[in-house]
Amino acid sequence: MELTASDGHKFSAYKASPAGNPVAGLVVIQEIFGVNPHIQDVCDRYAEQGYLAIAPALFDRISPNITLDYESDDVTQGIDYKMQISDEQALLDIDAARAAIASAGPVNVVGYCWGGSLAYLSACRLPDFNKAVGYYGGQVAQNIDETPQIPVMLHFGDQDASIPLKSVDEVMTKRPDIPVYIYQAGHGFNCDRRGSYDAASAKLALDRTLEFFG
Repeated sequence: MELTASDGHKFSAYKASPAGNPVAGLVVIQEIFGVNPHIQDVCDRYAEQGYLAIAPALFDRISPNITLDYESDDVTQGIDYKMQISDEQALLDIDAARAAIASAGPVNVVGYCWGGSLAYLSACRLPDFNKAVGYYGGQVAQNIDETPQIPVMLHFGDQDASIPLKSVDEVMTKRPDIPVYIYQAGHGFNCDRRGSYDAASAKLALDRTLEFFG
C-alpha cells in the first residue's frame, strides 16, 4: 500500500491483517535491510497473533523497493542508506504508518536494529503510540537522555559486537523504569535468516513483547 507522510513524501508499506478483528495495531520498523522478506514475515507473524501490522519502507526516501540480504556487502550498503535518512524523516514515515492503522485501536511500535533505535525515539517523540519495544537498537544509549512519553521495553544480546554491554548498562542506569532484557545472543538474534539467529532468545523476547503489549 502507499502512504503519504506529513511532509508530502509518498512511500510504500507492507500490511498484514489478522483473520478476525485486530486486538491492536502494530508498526514494525525495519532493520537496515529494508522491508525485505524477513520484515514482511515478522508482520505476518504478528498478524497471526491478532495484530494489524504495518512496516513502512523507510528507504523509499532514497529509492523505491530497496531490499537487501544479510551478507557483508549488504550491511555496508544498508548503513550507507541509513545515513542518508534523518531520524526526523524516518519518524514522519513511522507516524504516517501509525495513522494508517489507527482504526485498529491502540497502536504499538516494535523495531529491530536501526528500527530498535527508532522505536525508542518514537516513544520519546510520537506520543500517539501506545507502547514501544526495541530490539538491539544501537543508538538507544546515544538518545537515552530523551524521555519516553509511553511505556518502553528493550531487548539486547550480550554477544552483540556492535552494541557494547557498557552502553546497555548506561541505558539501565539512566532509565531504571524501562524493562531491559539481555540474552545470551548476538546482534540480530530475532532474524531467522541470519547466522546470529538464536531461536530460544527470539521466542523468549517475543513472549515478553506480546505480554508487554497486553
